[in-house]
This record gives sequence, structure tokens and C-alpha cells, in this order.
Amino acid sequence: MSKGKYYITTAIAYTSGKPHIGNSYEIMLADSIARFKRKDGYDVFFQTGTDEHGQKIELKAAEANVSCQDFVDSVAGVIKELWDMVDTSYDKFIRTTDKDHEKQVQKIFKKLYDQGDIYKGAYEGLYCTPCESFWTESQLVDGKCPDCGREVKPAKEEAYFFKMSKYADRLIEHINTHPEFIQPVSRKNEMMNNFLIPGLQDLCVSRTSFKWGIPVEFDPKHVVYVWLDALTNYITGIGYDAEGNSTEQYKKLWPADLHLIGKDIIRFHTIYWPIFLMALGEELPRQVFGHPWLLQGDGKMSKSRGNVIYVDDLVKLFGVDAVRYFVLHEMPFENDGVISWELMVERFNSDLVNTLGNLVYRTISMTNKYFGGTVKKTGVEGETDADLKAVVTETVGKVKAKMDGLRVADALTEIFTAIKRCNKYVDETEPWVLAKDEANSDRLSEVMYNLCDSIITIASLLEPFMPRTAKAIEEQLNCSLRSFEDCEKSGLYPEEGKVTDAPTMLFARIKLEDIMAEVEKIMGAQKPKEPEKKVIEKPEEKAEISIDDFCKMDLRVGKVIACEKVKKSNKLLKFQLDFGYEQRQIVSGIAKYYNPDDLIGKNVVAVVNLAPVKLCGELSQGMILSAANDEELSLVSPIAEIAPGSEVR
Repeated sequence: MSKGKYYITTAIAYTSGKPHIGNSYEIMLADSIARFKRKDGYDVFFQTGTDEHGQKIELKAAEANVSCQDFVDSVAGVIKELWDMVDTSYDKFIRTTDKDHEKQVQKIFKKLYDQGDIYKGAYEGLYCTPCESFWTESQLVDGKCPDCGREVKPAKEEAYFFKMSKYADRLIEHINTHPEFIQPVSRKNEMMNNFLIPGLQDLCVSRTSFKWGIPVEFDPKHVVYVWLDALTNYITGIGYDAEGNSTEQYKKLWPADLHLIGKDIIRFHTIYWPIFLMALGEELPRQVFGHPWLLQGDGKMSKSRGNVIYVDDLVKLFGVDAVRYFVLHEMPFENDGVISWELMVERFNSDLVNTLGNLVYRTISMTNKYFGGTVKKTGVEGETDADLKAVVTETVGKVKAKMDGLRVADALTEIFTAIKRCNKYVDETEPWVLAKDEANSDRLSEVMYNLCDSIITIASLLEPFMPRTAKAIEEQLNCSLRSFEDCEKSGLYPEEGKVTDAPTMLFARIKLEDIMAEVEKIMGAQKPKEPEKKVIEKPEEKAEISIDDFCKMDLRVGKVIACEKVKKSNKLLKFQLDFGYEQRQIVSGIAKYYNPDDLIGKNVVAVVNLAPVKLCGELSQGMILSAANDEELSLVSPIAEIAPGSEVR
């Protein structure tokens, strides 16, 4: 009989690029919880997916010279392949470019606007492009984004806003009366003390400075703010309808039992998302768990450093279940975990090869050697049998208690404690000594039976965390994996069970030097190749100028809002540039080097106090700067995103 529904979600992965192992950890954590709940008798629905809109995607697609849709299609495909590679058992993979999701987001926005929760205004603040978030000066940490630590830039644009303060007191009350809502407790304290108690500002929920997003249906020059779009996947993916026609699946599954997310996006899920739901008149999720980060042992993962670890590389080196075991076992409940090649090799050899693999292999091998592979229960017990059975059968209760508190690493530790007890039992009973005397045959048979019986229980407990390994043990012991209820009992192994006559090691010992040799190849392939440097001959020096001469030029950043070829010329491009305070036209002789469409949306540097001139009948109100030699030309552009009109000095 089902214990009821259990709806679990992960944060949907952002399609700006291939996720590294720190990002991939979450899907394996969620999968272990989903599998455990299914085995425990719950009707589980597990949803994951991809977040595919926003300014960062638009910029990445432009850099790759592909359409935004083609860009996210490619990255979403990679993410799905990685999730499948590590055996995640999701029931739904949602994409925020799914048409049914986009339609519901438009309906949700309209509903909130019609009931007065969203209003139109203008925003001026400090904007973080990677996080797609606006901040005030007081919210910055050391002058940088409090979420990601990157630079923020001044930005101003027309926008729609959500009245967050309208629901703040109600949310505070909910958090105070539902202590399980935000976990761990440290995350709850952070949200209360840093955001809710000081007071919430109204939230910008639309953008006009880029186009890759879901258009506001009644005001299409605006696109829906990426977090309002992304967060609603948890309800749109299961059939929510803002007009009141939600599906039976939605009525069954909502509210979510667990939103599993990284600690870096806890604010969006425990403040913005609950308030959106309150405004929609929907129940709040039962629990939001902000898990810690998985960090690289020798420092932060960085593509520029060439030390990013990807899950597919780890699978090639260690295998799927070894990767699952490592990331699940090494991540503490609240503090960040550390990944290093040395630690992975050590855990692989000690825990998986020596502790688990050796137990299974030698148990089956001895059963074949002494009894032709047939396991018989004789009832000839020894003084250590009762303790073995008690430790193994009591493990299921301990594991359940840990999993109820989402302490997955601790649950695995409990299982491996039982495995170690089995190994100790082998040392205590010394089957190789018993086998020397025929009179001990029945006792030896009982020992082998107890070991096989214990191992199949352990394999059953391992199944949610290491499904392939559990299946391999099941096949070698020729006995079905058990339910949790049966794991609480001993003596259920068939009285004359037959193990495989060709046991194989579950894991083969590896050498650190072999792994590091492969790692060098992987990391070497990541490092970008240095471009071939061209030698430029020393130019003829121009006359020296003073700082006063330089200051006569007014250099400004302009955003290209339109660009086309001048009809009467093969050399000229006509630009429409936005300088924030005004727009103006500049004509530039760079048609040989650029496709006009590729320049739209780019920031360039221009001299704006040149006297206007006409070129081929077109007015040019300035000059765009570029770097050039006899073969190449490149427009001068700021490295980071900066507001149009900013002075270059």
C-alpha cells in the first residue's frame, strides 16, 4: 500500500554551459532521495530540467554565432545526457522553452498584474548579469554582487515590479510556524535576518534591455524576469493553470514535498517563490533544502585554470556508482564538501574495493569452494551470530531516520558500518579454519548463510544510492533485493540458495598515478590554446600630446541597436547607437570585416564630440573606435557589460 505522494524537484540547470561536478551533485542527491522514497512505499514524482531564458543566454548565443534557441537546445541536450549517464530516475524533464510552460508564465504574469500585485515603473540600480539580479548599494558585499561575488554595473530601464512587501509579514509568520520549511536552520536564519526582517523591496519582474525571454503578452517589449519564469516550472510542469483549469496531476502532487536546491539560490526559493505562490492562492512547498557546495580540493573550479571536473570525465575514470557514492558520501549536511583526485582514489580503494567489494567476492568464492555454491541454513549458531544479525537488521531503521532528515551522507555511513560488521564477522568465524575439519561443516554452512543473508540486505539498502552495484550483488547472490520491511528481518535468504559460480569483483583497485595520468590529459584538453601572436613592426611615432589634448575627446560607450550597410557604398556600415541619454547615427568604414546583424546588441566605444559629416549621403555624428593592422580589424569594446553612455577615460 502506498504511503502517499512524494513530489521532489531539483533546481533547473541554467543552459549557459555544461555543468561541472559541483552542479551535477544535486541531481544525484535528489535521485537518491527519490529512489529511497519509492522503495519506502511512496508514490514519487521527480522533476528536473533546464532554465533557458535570460540575458546571459542571449550573450552566449551571440558569442557562439548561433540563435538563442539553437544554443539552449544544444546545452539542454548535454545536460540531459549527463543526468541520464548517472542513472537519475526523473519522471519529468522540463524546459522553460516548452510552449506549455511559456503560455502558463504569460497567464501567471497577467493574473498577478490584473489583481494589482504587479505594477509598471522604472528601475535604476546595480545589476549583476550572471545572476540577472538588481541590487542596492547597501546590499552589495565589498562592492560586488552578494550572491556570486562578481562585478555589478549601473542599469536603468522601464520595468514591471512585484509588491513583495504586501506578503512579507505572512511569509515571516509561515516560516516561524513551520520550522521544517527551510533547511538547514542556518539558511532560515540567513533569510530572516538579512532579507525579511530588514524589509523587502519590490521586485523587478520584467526586462526590456534584451529579448531572449517570455514576452509579457499585453506589453511585448517586456520579457518576464528569468526568476519568475524559472521558479514557476515547479507548478507548470505538473499541470498548473492560472485560469483555474489545473490538471488532476497537479491537484494530486502539489504542494511539493521537497525543493532541493543549492545554497546560492536559497533566497529565490524561500522568499520570492513562496510570495509568488501566496499571490496565486496556492499552497507553499513543504520543505526547501539548500544543500552545500562541492568544492575542488586545490581551489575553485575555473575553465580559465583548466581544472573543471565534469561528471562524464569522472564516470570514465571511476564508473557511475563510484561517482555517486563519492559525491553523496563526502557532502556534509550543512558545510561544503571537498573533492580531490587523491581522496576519490583513497575512497574507491578503501570503501568500495576493500570494504564492500572484497566482502562480496570472498563470501561467494568461499561458498563455491566449500559447498559448490549452494547456501544451506543448518541452525548451528555461534556466539557472534546474534550481534551480526542485530547490526544488519537494525541498519534499515537507522538509515530511514537519517534519510528523513535528508542526511544522505550519514545514511551511507550507517550502511557501510553494517558492511564492516560483516567483514568483522568473517574474521571472527574464520571460515578457512572451520573448513579444515569436516565436523565443523554445518557451522561453516551457517556462517556462509548468515553472510549471504546479510549481504543481500545490505545490497537492498544500497540500491537507492548505488543502483548498479545493488543489481550486481543481486545477480551474483542469485536472490532478489528486499523491501525495507524485509530488511528488518534475518533468515530470509533461500535455505538452499545457489550463488554464481563465477564471482567477479564489484570494483577493481586503481592506482593514483594512473588516474593522474588520465587527469592530465583531461585537464590539458580543457585549457584554451594560445593564439598565434603576430609581430607588428614598430610604427612611426606621432607627435606627442598633452593630457589637455586627450581630454578634448569625449569617448562614450554606445550599444548598437541597429546596423545596416550603406546602399551607395561597399565599405560603409550605418550604426544606430544608444548612449543612454540619447541615440545617434554613426557611419563607419568597416563593412569588409563585420556582418551588420552580428553587431546588434554589442557595446562599442565612440568619439561623440566630432563635428558631424555626411558620408555617401548619410549623416555621421561621431566615430567608432577600432584596432587595426594591414590584415585585421576589431571594434573596441568594454570587457564587461557597462551601461550605455558611460565615459571612457
